[in-house]
Amino acid sequence: MKKFTTLALAVVVALGAAKMCLYTVGEREHALVFALGELKEVQSEPGLHFKLPPPFQNVVYLDKRILTLDTPVADLVQTSEKKNLLIDSFVKWKISDPRKYWVSFQGNERAANDRISALLRDALNQTVNKRTVNAITSRERDLAMTEIKTGLQQRVKDVGVDIVDVRLKRVDFTPEISESVYRRMEAERKRVASEERSTGAAEAEKIRADADRQREVILAQAYNHAQQLKGEGDATANATYAEAFGRNPEFARFYRNLEAYRSSFAGKSDVMVMDPSADFFKYMKKPEGK
Repeated sequence: MKKFTTLALAVVVALGAAKMCLYTVGEREHALVFALGELKEVQSEPGLHFKLPPPFQNVVYLDKRILTLDTPVADLVQTSEKKNLLIDSFVKWKISDPRKYWVSFQGNERAANDRISALLRDALNQTVNKRTVNAITSRERDLAMTEIKTGLQQRVKDVGVDIVDVRLKRVDFTPEISESVYRRMEAERKRVASEERSTGAAEAEKIRADADRQREVILAQAYNHAQQLKGEGDATANATYAEAFGRNPEFARFYRNLEAYRSSFAGKSDVMVMDPSADFFKYMKKPEGK
C-alpha cells in the first residue's frame, strides 16, 4: 500500500511538472515564450511544445486570425476640389511578426487598432486629396482603395502588422455642401430630361410628316386606280349601250328621251320654260315617235 501511494504521488508530481513544462499552440494563435520577462521565443507552429516551468518561463498567446478595424466615426477628408467628404471605412489586418507586434503594442489589440486608425486617416488624406469627388466616388474608387491599402501597409510594416484589405463603405458629402450638390444634380437631370423631350418631339414630328406623306401617296394611288376602274367600267357600259342601241336606233332615241324626262322632272317644284313644239316633247305628243 505504501509503495502504491508513493507511485501515485510520483505520477501526480510528474504530471504537474509536465503541465508546467509543456504548452500547446493552436492553429489560430501565436505563442510568445518569456524568460524572466524577456521575450525568448516565438512559436507559431501548431502542436505541443516544451518550456521551463514558471517562474523561469511563461507563455503569452496572440491571435493569428484576420482582425477587423471598423472605424466608429467617419473621417472628414478634403478632395482636390476643396470639397469635404465623410468617408466611412474598415480595415482587415493580421499579425505578421509577433515579436515586432509585442514590442510595439505589448500585445494590446486596442492600442494596435488606435495606431492603425491614425495611420489610416493619413493614408486616406494622401489618396483623396489628389482626386475629385467624381473620381473618389465612382471612376477611381477601386484604385483609391488599392492605394490606401498600399500606403497603410508601408506605414505599419515596422510594427509587425500586415494589411489584408481596406474598403470604403460609404462616401458622403458634408451637410453644408449636400444641398448645393443636390441642386446641381437636379438641374443636370432636368437638362437631360429637356433634351430627351426635344429629341422625342423632333422624332415624333418626323414620324407624323412621314405618315402624312405616305397617306397622300396611298390616296393618290387609290384615286388613280379608282379612275382607271371607272374608265374601264364606263367603256364597258358604253360598249354595251352601243351594241344594244345599234340593234334598234329608234328605241335608243326613245330611251334617251325618257332618261331626259326623268332627270328634268325629278322634283315637284322643278320648272322648265320651253317651246311646246320643240323636239324635246315629241314623245309626249306622239308616243309612237313619228
